[in-house]
Amino acid sequence: MNRTEKEVLVGELNRTLSETAIVVVTRQSGLTVAEVSDLRAKMRTAGARYKVTKNRLARLALKGTQYEQLDALFTGPTAISTAADPVAVAKVAVDFAKANDKLTIVGGAFGDQMLDVDSIKNLATLPSLDELRGKIVGLLQAPATKLAGVIQAPAAQLARVLNAKAQQG
Repeated sequence: MNRTEKEVLVGELNRTLSETAIVVVTRQSGLTVAEVSDLRAKMRTAGARYKVTKNRLARLALKGTQYEQLDALFTGPTAISTAADPVAVAKVAVDFAKANDKLTIVGGAFGDQMLDVDSIKNLATLPSLDELRGKIVGLLQAPATKLAGVIQAPAAQLARVLNAKAQQG
């Protein structure tokens, strides 16, 4: 990789870091290509990105972003996961790390807030944005469903009374 390619890569990574809500730093020692591809696919499905990075280039890309404090985490074979939804990336990373001991979560940051491993695991237990949206829609629809049931009840009772009278006479 020549100097120009490195500059382009650092610029793209810096732009990604400037636009993302969360960064999770992982170490993957011994992951096969198939395992990394599987992890990338899971991240993509969750709306996240997973990128294996060269530490020196990642440190350069961190400069000027809110994630500069992550500099110390870039030692050894590292990768970063980024996403707009902080819960989604944490869930995928934690679930994959549980199933595969070759991936280790090192830490991360949510905005300018540093996250340790336990914080990322706690974040993974929260409902995702899509789950929260579903719950809100359910809560909003529940009163309408109950109102429709209340409105229909008198008509149903009247129909039963009329049916009973018709069967008697």
